[in-house]
Amino acid sequence: MRSSLRSVAALAAAAALAVPLAACGSGDDWSRPHPRPFAVGTAGPGFVDPADPPAPESTATPRPGSWSDLHPSKGYRVVLVASGEDRPAKNLVAAVRQWAEDEDVDLREVIAEHPSEAVPSITEALDMRPDLIVGAGNDLIDALAAVTPSHLSQQFLVVGAELAEPTENVTAVDWSGASFRGEGLGMSSTYDPASFTAARCAAAVRAGVAAVLTGVTGIVLWLDEH
Repeated sequence: MRSSLRSVAALAAAAALAVPLAACGSGDDWSRPHPRPFAVGTAGPGFVDPADPPAPESTATPRPGSWSDLHPSKGYRVVLVASGEDRPAKNLVAAVRQWAEDEDVDLREVIAEHPSEAVPSITEALDMRPDLIVGAGNDLIDALAAVTPSHLSQQFLVVGAELAEPTENVTAVDWSGASFRGEGLGMSSTYDPASFTAARCAAAVRAGVAAVLTGVTGIVLWLDEH
């Protein structure tokens, strides 16, 4: 009997060990140790200078295209949190997906189908512990303003909108026609959904990621016409 019990216990222990070993073999397992991400390449002349960065909560206007030669290191982990079925939100989501494909970024998505799901969706993204959380859609702004100050170790990027009082871990990218800052402040008088073109959204994603990778965070990047 004792021999049989020992055999059963040994089999149970072996089965328990087999599960985590199988999980570790998956490239999608974000629980595994992850090298700290870094910038590959350098920003061109006219981008924000990390040696003399703008003041927190200020606005900087980088030269168009100055971010093009700067890329994330291999295995960059990004969670896209998106909300909204309007044209701006859809174009922003498409831009993030295309950027992730082009840069071989490890991208996951959390979609808030209703404004009431904004906070839970951001919390779900936080639980994944990515290198960066990207927010797309005006419905997320108030929730991001409430959540981000309590998670200063997590970097956030907001594209096509901004937080009224961002903390050091929140970077935003805006342009003429964007800059929504939350329901309490109302919609900007210059808000123009048609300004959320594919090219503009793509530039916003790349410029914002370049700022995060170079440590220039907590600011708003303003994109000039290009």
